[in-house]
Order: sequence, then C-alpha cells, then structure tokens
Amino acid sequence: MQTQLDVVTYGEALALFVADEVGDFADVEKYTRRLAGAETNVAIGLARLGLKVGWVSRVGNDSFGRFICKRVAQEGVDVSHVATDKEFRTAIQLKAKAVDGGDPAIEYYRKGSAASHLSQVDFDEAYFGGARHLHTTGIAAALSPTTMAFAHHALDFMRARGKTISFDPNLRPMLWPSQEVMAQKLNELAFKADWVLPGLSEGKILTGHSEPRDIAAFYLERGVKQVIIKLGADGAYFRNASDEGIVAGVAVKEVVDTVGAGDGFAVGVISGLLEALSMPEAVMRGNRIGAFAIQVVGDMEGLPTRAQLDAASA
Repeated sequence: MQTQLDVVTYGEALALFVADEVGDFADVEKYTRRLAGAETNVAIGLARLGLKVGWVSRVGNDSFGRFICKRVAQEGVDVSHVATDKEFRTAIQLKAKAVDGGDPAIEYYRKGSAASHLSQVDFDEAYFGGARHLHTTGIAAALSPTTMAFAHHALDFMRARGKTISFDPNLRPMLWPSQEVMAQKLNELAFKADWVLPGLSEGKILTGHSEPRDIAAFYLERGVKQVIIKLGADGAYFRNASDEGIVAGVAVKEVVDTVGAGDGFAVGVISGLLEALSMPEAVMRGNRIGAFAIQVVGDMEGLPTRAQLDAASA
C-alpha cells in the first residue's frame, strides 16, 4: 500500500463550551464554543508541525457535527473518513473557567453519541494501510463495545503491517464499570503498541507499580518498545531496552489551562520519533509542546506551528 499519511488516528470529538466566567455551570450565562477531543488535539498538533494526518470518526447530522468537521479540516487534518450519522447526535462538553492553573470542572454529554457507534464497518484498510503511524487513546476504546472492537482491529491491522503505534491511556474512569476492568482492557491495547505514554498516576493505576522505572518495565516485559511517563512539572521519564532517563520539564510563567497538556506532549514525542530524533530529544519536544498548551485557554489552541516550535527550541 502506498503511504499517503504520516499519522492516522480515530476517536470522538466534542463541541466544547468553555465558561466565560467563574462559577457553577448553573450560574454561568456565557460560554465560548471550542473543540475538544484527545485524538483531534493530537491530530491538529501534528498537522501544525507539517505532518500529513487523517482522523476517522462519526459525527451527528447536526450543527455540532458540521462545526467539528469544518474546524478540524481548517487545521489541515484530513476528515474524508468521518461519517455523518443520521440517527445519533454529536457529543458536547462543558468546561469551567480555569482558576489559578488548576484543573477546571468538566461535564460531558456523550452517552450514545454518534462517535460511540464507530465500528469495524467504518474501518477502511486502504486508508489506515496508507499511514506510517497509528495514534490511539484509551478514550475511544471506552465508549462502547463496538469502539473497543474497532480499537483492537486497528491495532492488529497496523501491527501486522509493520506500522508503528502509539497509545496514550487517557484514563476516563467514568466510562468504565470499575478500575480493575479499565486497567485490564486498556493494558490489552497497550501491549499491542510500540510507544506507550501514560501519566505517572495513570501508570500506577494500570500497573500497580509506583515508580516510573517499574511502570516502564511492566510494559517493556510485554513487548512495548518505548515507554514515556509524564511527570508533570518535573518533565518525563523514558525507558526502552537500551536506555532510560528523565528529561526536565519546561518552566512557564503562568499556567492558564492544564487540559490538553498530555495531548501536546504526545504531539511532541510522536513527531520527534517519526522524524528520527533521539528519545531524549523527542521527549524534550513533548515537554516543550506541553508547556505551550498549558499557557492558553482551550484544549488545542496553544499547540504550536513548526515556526513557533523552532523559535522556542533555538
């Protein structure tokens, strides 16, 4: 199959409404519409760096679905394989106005959404096979039995064809019946990936280990090639079969909105490894793009262009 994309990803995007004022959602009168979705954040971040990226999903036959496809396409991401569902609606999300750099309150309205009905019928072998790399998260798999089946099929398909695969657990406990089921099901996916990118707290839940080195060993022993663990302001730890280390974080003057920092980190690591940077260099890029993300309101608005990244790296 001819390579047409650098990266393909799939998952749910939501119409995001961010409160313009501090307070309980019931009291807020004005919101700003934006875009949310871990996979679309990564897709947009990679496209801004000049990579060819495709996003696969389902949206409702509604104004929110049209907004999402238009907005993602404006960023240079291919949306030709996003289906319009005539029966189920596009998901929406509310996010409180961030205060003092803390994590803002969030409410989701996504159960039974169009994206939760993504299934293997939506899997185009030529489209996925034409990509160098697959990026996936634990969110898409958690939405429904059909999205879980889609996830396994996508990973198995790409793995069989020698493509690289990155997996960000992106834990959403409210989507799972229990923490034990969540850990089991997500680890089954993680073991099929080449690069696994958990946060430290996520790694503890998924593996039962508390130290980054032991969390990494858990995955390396099961066939994963690279494990990169996000340590927040302290940077990130990486480990593979021949090397390990900690890459210091990037200091910022003011933390505005922490949502999307992990997606920015994934953008840096994935793009760096696809461009044959060393692991420390790729992780440093991840730290730097994560720092960009937390200085701006919105999930993906702070992700840099190639020119902005080069200027910050100089």
